[in-house]
Amino acid sequence: MENRKAKFTSVLNTVTEALSSKESYQGLFHQHNEGEPIPSSKTLKEIVNLLRAILFPGYYGKSSICSSTIKYHIGVHVEYVYEQLSKQILAGICFSNQQEAGDNVCAACSKEEHKRANKIATLFLESLPEMRTILATDVRAAYEGDPAATSYGEIIACYPGIKAITNYRIAHKLLQLEVPLIPRMITELAHSETGIDIHPGAQIGTHFSIDHGTGVVIGATSIIGNHVQLYQGVTLGAKSFPLDDDGNPIKGIPRHPILKDHVCCYSNSTILGRITIGEGSVIGGNVWVTENVAPGIKIVQPKPKHNIVLSNDSTDF
Repeated sequence: MENRKAKFTSVLNTVTEALSSKESYQGLFHQHNEGEPIPSSKTLKEIVNLLRAILFPGYYGKSSICSSTIKYHIGVHVEYVYEQLSKQILAGICFSNQQEAGDNVCAACSKEEHKRANKIATLFLESLPEMRTILATDVRAAYEGDPAATSYGEIIACYPGIKAITNYRIAHKLLQLEVPLIPRMITELAHSETGIDIHPGAQIGTHFSIDHGTGVVIGATSIIGNHVQLYQGVTLGAKSFPLDDDGNPIKGIPRHPILKDHVCCYSNSTILGRITIGEGSVIGGNVWVTENVAPGIKIVQPKPKHNIVLSNDSTDF
């Protein structure tokens, strides 16, 4: 028994030493300075749920809400979101500063950065009325594009597309306000919840709908117009990654598709590269597109040259 315990202690010490060495965690370690935590996924999830309750009153949140109490409930939610979001934005700024400083070392965030976080949170809150107006067009598009939908309420409460699009529109606004890290965390929350992966950097117009949604991927530099509909498994991706002189991918260049107004992409279609899908075009299911598509064109798989013959042979397999 003593020998076994001694052996385990030896293993424990060896593993601990190996995992604690600087060479082991280089590039994987984030040093927490006092009062400067990394943004919290748990808190961001709470913020997103409250924002959904603000944007879609009565559909999210625990409160029983009616027209006579809506102002009170929204006021309470908005105040709490401001307090928590300001802290998370500051954490994101401090995290970004540490990454830029190298070796995860930086001075404590200044008063100016606190003010910046508060200002960004205020500007974000001011954008919520317009965000709700745009989301209303997304709900309308989902309802009008799905014969199975019975009401707007069903769309808001049940459809994963609206949940993912809501997270995207929240994250995209924060990205526009130059908030680091947090926008991507928010869209990844929706990715985990719905299977829909929308990068916060994508530009998406009004009346946007994603039907079913699982497996949809929208890349960072994608541009999507108004009245666009995607089905499950659609990929708006990059065809290739240009490399710099050191062989590393060049970041920040346009590499994803542009979808003009009234484009429809059916399930599992794959559109790659900085190409343009013209207004009113339809991309059929399981189609691979790497070249520009003119307006009003329908792209479908070619029909097989030979008819499939079903055998009457009763042989068991």
